[in-house]
Amino acid sequence: MSDTQVLLSGLAFGESPRWHQGRLWFSHWGTNEIIAVDPQGESEVVAHVPTSLPFCIDWLHDGRLLVVSGREGLLLRQEPSGELVTHATLSHLAPIWNEIVVDGRGNIYVNGGAFDAPGVIALITPDGAVRQVADGLAFPNGMAVTPDNRTLIVAESHATCLTAFDIDADGNLSRRRVWADLAGLAPDGICLDAEGAIWYATVPGMCCARVKEGGDVLQKIQLDRACFACMLGGEDKRTLFMLAAEWHGFEHMSGQERSGQILIANMPVPGAGWPYE
Repeated sequence: MSDTQVLLSGLAFGESPRWHQGRLWFSHWGTNEIIAVDPQGESEVVAHVPTSLPFCIDWLHDGRLLVVSGREGLLLRQEPSGELVTHATLSHLAPIWNEIVVDGRGNIYVNGGAFDAPGVIALITPDGAVRQVADGLAFPNGMAVTPDNRTLIVAESHATCLTAFDIDADGNLSRRRVWADLAGLAPDGICLDAEGAIWYATVPGMCCARVKEGGDVLQKIQLDRACFACMLGGEDKRTLFMLAAEWHGFEHMSGQERSGQILIANMPVPGAGWPYE
């Protein structure tokens, strides 16, 4: 922890961090809030959402905020007035929805499933069509798309690996493969850097680690609590934001304890790919 600093504390559970317009935006699970925090640690609530958890965020290319309303099976869109409206309905494909990434072509990927059922990935195309493009995932979590829009990488928490798919010209996913075996450490949120490595957060490992394709560990930052998500951002995209909290099981996620933190560390390799502003 010697190379990290606390940017923000007193949170419930921070998830889905995104660097956007000079601030880190994140979903504050358990409070129905989306919060943005600047590099000096000044924060504000920028939106309220109709679900407590899970909910995750990204943006359309025209700048409108997207919010996955997980238990309702909806992808919401924030209009200029601030109103959240339905962008797409996903409940017919899976009961609960989780992470989102919008690629450079405007395709929206959302993953979901349930604790007792295989997970799926849905595609929402720029024209609004919705279809399932992957299934059989072991509790899918964070996702990232390479800068060339040709590869989607998803964290399979219960399989303790990162899985890659080719992205076809029509947005479909193919050629599924293990991108990195994480040796029993369940990955949660992930992000890409400019050297093609992945940073992943892990709850049981209480760390944030950088791995290259094949699974070799390039760097690890050990924390004193579970790490749920990470994002490279800042003016030069070299600040690693790590969202961490003490973990006592799903049944206590909505309790009164506020052990959540956002920690930061400077990295030599900047972020790349999607999600990005």
